[in-house]
Amino acid sequence: MKKIFATLMIACLAAGAWAADMPGQGFGFQIGWAQPILRLNSSSALYPKDSLVNVTKLNGLKVGLVYDVSYIKGFGSTVGINYTFAAGHSNWVTTGITNYPRTRTQTFYQELELFVDWQYKFEVAKETYLMLYTGPTLQCGLIYDERAVTEMQNFSGDIVRTISSTNRYTRNDADNVLSNNDLTRLNITWGVGAGFQFKKYFIRGGYDFGLINPYANKQFVTLTGSTSDRYTRGRLDQWSIKIGMYIWYED
Repeated sequence: MKKIFATLMIACLAAGAWAADMPGQGFGFQIGWAQPILRLNSSSALYPKDSLVNVTKLNGLKVGLVYDVSYIKGFGSTVGINYTFAAGHSNWVTTGITNYPRTRTQTFYQELELFVDWQYKFEVAKETYLMLYTGPTLQCGLIYDERAVTEMQNFSGDIVRTISSTNRYTRNDADNVLSNNDLTRLNITWGVGAGFQFKKYFIRGGYDFGLINPYANKQFVTLTGSTSDRYTRGRLDQWSIKIGMYIWYED
């Protein structure tokens, strides 16, 4: 499946280059909000194997460059690259009868992506368009940093904080059950969305469905010593809303 989507990406990029002399083109930039969502299944036998009940939602910023071209009668494509930074944290969890000690997890995420969207624009007024789009995105994770934060109160009443950080893309605990949490950098998504364009300005929003299992390890030894893939089910999705402007645009 990875080879198929890579081939589609190359074909769409080639089509964009072939259309360099066609009318209805634009090159510009975009910036907006992104919400990566890591959905993982549960290790408990109480849930079906593919029930993605463990959800981590992050919020952040997406910036990128876009090239837009129309082929015929409103049909066209948009190709571009984006950089995404997002972060989030869990609620505090106390382990005693008082507020301390307490722990929570902070997550920091960065990725680069190449996207190709096939779109249809229809004009609702002069130089004003509505659009629908769909297409694949190839993502490369740079950082997925999880920080376990612990706060304790000492005898003087001061709060002492300790932080333990792990990049889930680079950890390699091949002989430890903790390696089951390692994630792969590569992700392919398929997105659907809609947008609005007025002259050189546009806004787009949509949802990308992850198509690749995010776990780096598909089989591993459990705590009881048996081999299982029960824990390795999931996907990495993403919401996004972007506003942008074409620096150069030709009707």
